Amino acid sequence: MLPLGVPGTAAPAAAAPPRPPRRVRYSGTHPVSFKDKYKELSGDAALLAQLELKGKTAAGTHRPVAVPEVLAALEPSLRAGACAVDCTLGYGGHARELLKRIAPGGTLYGLDADGATLSATEARLNAWLQSSGEADGARLVPQHCNYTALSRVVLAAEPQGVDALLADLGCSSMQLDDPSRGFGFKRDGPLDMRLDPSRGAPASARLAEWSEAQLADLLTANADEPFAERLAPAIARAARAGNLQTTLQLAACIRDALRRVAPAAEAERSVRRTFQAIRIGVNDELRRLDALLLAVPLVLKPGARAAIISFHSGEDRRVKLAFKAGLADGTYSEISPEVIRPSMEEQRSNSRSACAKLRWAVRAAS
Repeated sequence: MLPLGVPGTAAPAAAAPPRPPRRVRYSGTHPVSFKDKYKELSGDAALLAQLELKGKTAAGTHRPVAVPEVLAALEPSLRAGACAVDCTLGYGGHARELLKRIAPGGTLYGLDADGATLSATEARLNAWLQSSGEADGARLVPQHCNYTALSRVVLAAEPQGVDALLADLGCSSMQLDDPSRGFGFKRDGPLDMRLDPSRGAPASARLAEWSEAQLADLLTANADEPFAERLAPAIARAARAGNLQTTLQLAACIRDALRRVAPAAEAERSVRRTFQAIRIGVNDELRRLDALLLAVPLVLKPGARAAIISFHSGEDRRVKLAFKAGLADGTYSEISPEVIRPSMEEQRSNSRSACAKLRWAVRAAS
């Protein structure tokens, strides 16, 4: 055998280059796992457009509700150079429309208690402002805070107040659909439910602290739950035993408590109502809404307009009574004569808009 390097000998085979890692296969047209919906989460434009045509909301996004109705309510105050505040910035769908109408020279203050959502929305809206040309000269000022800080945050920057205010109460689709946030029960996740994960205790801990009477009151006040008296003891016992650490554990506890007294369809409605009631309690949403309603007239200029979207009777009742009281004492010069609902077309294409209720008010001139 000839030594290597001698003419006529075969050179050693070169090592084959490493194969690039295979792209993760998209798990069908309807992947079950939230994290597997990576085409939606990454913003695949074609897929997002396809889902929207089907009336669906893509994972990691949110469809703003009642946009035409909100703009009609605020329109007299939306003009070039105006100053507005979005008390619940969320995904930024309403904010984008407001920015278009206050350009050029307008300023929109965007408040959100969820820091992760706020950062993503700020980046998305600023990129849109710089590239689209639809709101040239308008400015977004994000604020990481709950709307209970409305008067402090706004009046520090705008001592004369703002021309328009919007508050879209409740959760966004991004929060509801992400199982790691613990708001929903379609997929399992930690029982958290905090709108601001950096503050307070998760739902699993709060449930272990609340008494049966407190739970019954919470289910009645926050969701009009007809089985509150039956559900409260079952939830309290399971929580104190440490058996309510995940969303599916809570959903199973509710179903088990109602197995002999309610049809399956009614039990599922109780699951939804109970999750809503607990979320409201964990985040103290009704007390915070009361604080917001007190602050709204303080930050509005004379003649400025406010619009508030609520999603259940407890919220809507508070908004209605606050606006009526303000009209009676001269704080407001006009309020919406009745509740405004999204169009039937919108309710059909976006089921989450079906329970939305909009009310508006106009700050008195003096």
